[in-house]
Amino acid sequence: MVFASPFAWWLAGGLVAVAAVVAYLSYARTSVPLPSARRWFLAAVRFLTFLTLLLFLAEPARLELVPVGRPVIPVLFDQSGSMSIADAAGRSRIEAAASMVSDDLMPALGNDFQLELWGFGRRLEPVELDELHSEASQSDLIGALTDLQTRYLGQAVAAVVVLSDGGDTGTVEFVQDGVPPIFTIGIGSTTASRDRELVALTVGEPGVVDSFVDLSFSMVEYGFDGAPVDVRVFENGQLIRALQMTSSGDGAVASMVVPVSPIPEVATVYTVEIQVDQTEMVPENNRRSVLVQPVGQPRKVLLVEGAPGYEHSFLKRALSGDAGILVDAVIDKGLNNLGESTFYIQSGAGRSQALVTGFPTTREELFSYDAVFLANVDLGRLSSDQVEMADAFVSERGGGLLVMGARLFESVEVGLTSLETLLPLSPVASIGSLRESDSLTEPQRIEPTQDGEMHPVMRVGGSGVETRRSWEAAPALGRVVPMRLSSSGATVLATTVSGRFGEQPAIAVQRFGRGRTMVFAGEASWRWKMLLPSSDQTYERFWRQTARWLAVESPDRVMLRVEGGRLEGAPLAVDVTVVDEEFVEVSDAVVSLQMKGPGGEESDLSASLVTGEAGRYRAEAIPDLRGVYEVVAEATRDGQLIGRDTLSVLVGGTALEFSDPRRQVGLLGRVARASGGKMIDVERIDELRKGLNDLKGPEQPPIIHSLWDSIYGFLLLAGLLCIEWGFRRRWGLR
Repeated sequence: MVFASPFAWWLAGGLVAVAAVVAYLSYARTSVPLPSARRWFLAAVRFLTFLTLLLFLAEPARLELVPVGRPVIPVLFDQSGSMSIADAAGRSRIEAAASMVSDDLMPALGNDFQLELWGFGRRLEPVELDELHSEASQSDLIGALTDLQTRYLGQAVAAVVVLSDGGDTGTVEFVQDGVPPIFTIGIGSTTASRDRELVALTVGEPGVVDSFVDLSFSMVEYGFDGAPVDVRVFENGQLIRALQMTSSGDGAVASMVVPVSPIPEVATVYTVEIQVDQTEMVPENNRRSVLVQPVGQPRKVLLVEGAPGYEHSFLKRALSGDAGILVDAVIDKGLNNLGESTFYIQSGAGRSQALVTGFPTTREELFSYDAVFLANVDLGRLSSDQVEMADAFVSERGGGLLVMGARLFESVEVGLTSLETLLPLSPVASIGSLRESDSLTEPQRIEPTQDGEMHPVMRVGGSGVETRRSWEAAPALGRVVPMRLSSSGATVLATTVSGRFGEQPAIAVQRFGRGRTMVFAGEASWRWKMLLPSSDQTYERFWRQTARWLAVESPDRVMLRVEGGRLEGAPLAVDVTVVDEEFVEVSDAVVSLQMKGPGGEESDLSASLVTGEAGRYRAEAIPDLRGVYEVVAEATRDGQLIGRDTLSVLVGGTALEFSDPRRQVGLLGRVARASGGKMIDVERIDELRKGLNDLKGPEQPPIIHSLWDSIYGFLLLAGLLCIEWGFRRRWGLR
C-alpha cells in the first residue's frame, strides 16, 4: 500500500497523538457512570475512527504491477563456408556457435529476452538450431544487418548478437546509422596451426600474339617448417608448368613469377595449385585462377612516314604480321612537278580518302584510329588544326601517339614545341649545333632500364634474363638524338650512352589525359631485323608490343566494363559507354546486352541510362555458377549500328571464403563499436549477460487502485461509527 498524499512524519505523529487525547477525553467523564473497561472500549473505537479518517486524508492506494513482454534480441549465425572449419575444440565453427546458443545464451537470457534466430550468408533467413549449415559461398554481415533493420522496422529490438568468424566477402564495409547495439562473438581460432594458402595471383596483359606476360603468385604457410611445396600451373585446364617453391618460415610470404603466353583467340584461364597436405586446416585456399582477356577486335594504327626508306618497309611488315593490328600507312614522297605534296597511301577500303593530304583533317577521321605513329615527319608541315587534333586524339579520345626518328627531332625545333607537352622526352637545347656531332652519328646500343625490363613494350624475352640477353645482342642504332625528360610523369624504358652527353634517355613513355604517348629517339631500328638471325623476333615483338601498348587502352565507341561478380550469386554490374564518331557521349542509344554462361546458356540483360551520366548505361546480372562468362554489348542509334564490344568475366576464381581462415576480429570489432555494442570473447560469454542487463527496456507504470474512496473504505468508517453508537445506546449513553 502507498499514499498519494502522505503526511510528514512529525505531522502524522502529532495528529495521531491529538486523536488519542481527544478519544480519551471523550469518555473520561460520562453522563451515566460506566465501568472503566467500557469507557476504555468506547474511547478505543473512537480513536480507530479518528485514525481511519486520518488514513483516508493521506489517500491510501494499492499498486498493481503490469507484466512486461520480453525484449527481442535477434541472434545471427554466420552460415558461410568458412564456418565449416573444424578448429573450435575439435568441432566445426558452426557447431560451436549452435552449442554456445543452446547451452549458454538461451539459459542465461531466455527468461528476460526473446531470442529470435537468423542465419546469413548471401542473404538473411530465419533458422532453427538443428537446421544450421555452413555452405554459403558468401558472407555478407553488413548486408545482413541492413536487411535486419528492414525486417524489424517499427519493432523494439534491445540488441543484436552475431556469432561469426569475422570473414566477410560483402561489398559494404560500414554499418548504417540507427542499428541497435550489436554484440559480436568471434568463433574459431585466431591462429592457423597448420595451413598453406595461395594469397595472391595476378597476370599481365599480353602485348601481341605469342608475347610473354608474368603470372605472379604468392604463398604463405603455417606449421610446415619451410619444406618445399609442389606447385602446378594450368592453362585452360591443361598442365603447363610443375615447379617447387619454399617459404622462409611461419607467416612469411613466398613469391614466384612464371612467364606465360596466353591464347589470343579465346579467354585464357590460368590456375595455380599448391600441394595439399592431409593435415592442413583448410585445403580450399590452395588454389586460385585468373583470366586473361582474348585479343578482341583488331586495333587500327596510322603510320605516317616522312620519307620512303628501310624503316617504313620493315615497320609496316612487322605491324601487318600481327592479326590484331590493322595498319594504314602514309609516306611523304616529296613534291611533284607542280610543287604539290604527294603521298603513297596504303589503307583499308574506304579510309584512303581521309589520308590524301598526308594526315587526317577532321576529328572524326583521326579519331577512327587507336594509335598514331609519326616517323621522321616534318612536324612543321602539320597545320595548327591538325596539331590541336593530335592533342585531342590523346587527351580526349584516349588514343596512343608515338613520335620516332632522329630526323624528326632535328628537322624543325619550333614544330615540335606545339606537341611538346604531350611527349615524355624533348631534345636538348641548341639541337642545331648537334647535327654533326658524334652523339648523333655514332652507332649507339639500346640498354633497357630497370623499369624497361619489365615493361610490356621492352619485354622481348620470356623472362628478365632473356630480355636482357636479347637487347645485349641487338645491333646498335644508326644514331640517337640527345634527349631530356620533359615530364615528371615520364618513364624511361631504355637509354643510350654517347661520348659527349653520357647516358641519355632514348625510349620513354607517359600517360597524357586519357591516352598514352611514347618517344623513340633513335634511327635505323631495322638493323634489329637485318643484322640478326632470321629466327630472331626482337624487332617484331618490340614494335608490335609498342603498337598494342599504345592502342590497348584506346576506347572504342562501345566499351564494356564489369564490376563485382567475384563469387557465384554475387551481383555483377555491367557498364556500357557509348560515344559517337567524335567520341561525344550518346545518351539516346539503344543498348542490348547478352550474357553466355560457362555451360553455354544465354540470357538477355536489360540496360538503362545511368541518371546524370551521359552515354553510360548499366545492367545487373547474378551469375549462379563458377566459370567464364561472356558478355556482349551492342549499341544502335536510329536503327544504325554504333558498335559492339565483348568482355569475358571469371566468376569464382578464388575461394574468398577461405582466404586467411583465421578468426578475423577487425570487422567484428568495428561493427560492435560503431553500433554502441561490444565484441565478446568466446571464453568470457558472461560479459554478454552483463552487457544486456541494461537493455531490458523501461518497465510499464503500475496501475493505481485508490482505497479511501472505495465502498470498502466507506463500510469500514460506517462500521466503526455504528459500533460506537450501538454500544453507547446499550449502555445508556446518548
